[in-house]
Parts: sequence; structure tokens; C-alpha cells
Amino acid sequence: MTNLAGKVALVTGGSRGIGKAIALAYAKCGMSVALTYKDAAAPARETVEQIEASGAKAIAIQVDVRDAVGIKKMADRARHAFGKIDVLVNNAGIGHAKPWHQLTVDDWNMTITTNLTSAFLATQEVAPEMVSRGWGRLIMLSSVAAQTGGVIGPHYAASKAGMIGLAHSYATLLAKTGVTSNAIAPALIETDMVSGNPNIKKDVIPVGRLGDVDEVADIAVLLANNGYINGQTINVNGGWYMSS
Repeated sequence: MTNLAGKVALVTGGSRGIGKAIALAYAKCGMSVALTYKDAAAPARETVEQIEASGAKAIAIQVDVRDAVGIKKMADRARHAFGKIDVLVNNAGIGHAKPWHQLTVDDWNMTITTNLTSAFLATQEVAPEMVSRGWGRLIMLSSVAAQTGGVIGPHYAASKAGMIGLAHSYATLLAKTGVTSNAIAPALIETDMVSGNPNIKKDVIPVGRLGDVDEVADIAVLLANNGYINGQTINVNGGWYMSS
């Protein structure tokens, strides 16, 4: 296990929901946090203020994660502020529910680019420095939709399944470098995305309730701490999907 104090995390989509919970949890571990947002400037500032009030350091970075140039600028700003990036959490994403027969190629491209391509771009940008230092953590926020199909649609399920494949590939390629790569697959966590989807019913969860964002953040802290967990998908879903 690693003492995370002094480490630096970059959390995409860190202004609200699961991303915010992860950013706050890392700050409690003594980490500096660069969190990103696209449009939610006020929640991002509020999250930074909460982190700073706890005695840790944080910055908020506006970025459209679909843009390769924007991703590079994002990483450069984090490095300029804190000198390095030790932990990358690819959390930014969208999940617009739509009947499968109404999906367009634009719906597909928007979802894949936002959820999956962004994770590839960010990882390609920061992984080399992790390898050069011999320490790093790559964490992909996938979903139970990758394993069951979910309730949002095939565009979303495919993007989240791709993130698991991405995590597996980097885990294999970087295993001997001190860099680990894992995915977290939450389901029915109480966030804006879940509460705003009328198709989502908590009775599909065996434990009988929605999950809390802090329960996902606990796993993000575990994966940052632990250097022997690699290439795994940690399911945080109240027993909805049980892998063997």
C-alpha cells in the first residue's frame, strides 16, 4: 500500500457526482487534485473550495474532453500547478437515454468520443510520465452497462465496455513499469444522471437501494493505494451484476 500524501490526481468530470466524491476523497488522503469540468463552472469552484477548506490543494480546469488539443492543455495546466500527475481518473462522460431504434450516428459518435476517446487521449497524454517515474495509477469509470447492456442504450454500453478493454490493454502493456490500470463499474449510484432517467428503477438492485458516490470513491482510493491490483474491473453495484 502507498502513502498517497503528496501525490497528484487528475480527475476528469470532477465537479459533480462520482468525480467530485473521488476528488474529495483524494484530498482527504493528502493529495493535490486537478479536476475538470465542461460547463459546470460554479460546481467546480465549489468543489475546489471544499478541498482547499480541508487543507489540500486543488484547481479546476475547463476542458472539452472530446478535443485532443484541449486534453493536452488540460494535462499541462495540471503539471504547471502541481509538477506532475500520479493518478488519472477518466470519469468524464455522458449518458443520454434514447430508444435504440431512434439512435443516430451523431448520438453514437458523441457518446463514444466523450466517454471512450477522451479516456484514450488523456491516458496517452499522462501515462508516459508515469512510466518514466516508475509509479502511476490509471482508473477508468466504466459502468454495469458494459456487462449487462444497461438501460441507457447500446451507444452508452459500447462506450463503457470500451473503457474496460482500454484498462485491460494498459494493464498488460505497463505491468512491469510500476503503473497499474483498472476500471470501476458502478451501477445506480445516486447522481444527476440516474435521478434524471425515468427508466431506472432501484428495485433491480439486490440490496434494495441506490449506491452512494462515496462508496465509489472508496474504490478509487483503494486502487490508488494498491500496486498489486491490475487489470481488474471492480463492480460497485449492490449485487446487480456478479462476476466470477
